[in-house]
Amino acid sequence: MGEADEAGAPYDVRPARVDVIHLDTSFLIRSLVRGSAEDRSLRDWLKAGEAIAMSAVAWVELLCGPLEASHMELISRVVSERAPFLEEDAVLAARLFNESGRRRGSLMDCMIAASALRRGASLATANARDFRRFAAAGLTLSP
Repeated sequence: MGEADEAGAPYDVRPARVDVIHLDTSFLIRSLVRGSAEDRSLRDWLKAGEAIAMSAVAWVELLCGPLEASHMELISRVVSERAPFLEEDAVLAARLFNESGRRRGSLMDCMIAASALRRGASLATANARDFRRFAAAGLTLSP
């Protein structure tokens, strides 16, 4: 990740950490199962006052469903912020995709990771294996 942008300046994909946890779609869906590890973690974070957000990309995945209307109401209350996907996210997502082997079906994961990286957020996912490859870019997975 030490390459430079078009102007020759090094890419800086490690912003200062912020106290926000981005949720991946897989994590959020599993958190709907009462008593699951994801449900317990989310409840603990909410009790501790952690800021919970989700990238607009993960939100699209979620909206593709299927989800019950009651679940959508609950999710909308819990995840009050949907972080927009910006041009700088697109540039970073493309780099992550290309540098991690251009794996089929992984572009959305690269986009979700890029959004969390821009915010300096950790990422909560039920598919840690899909996101560990972005650790070198600075992505931190929530326990």
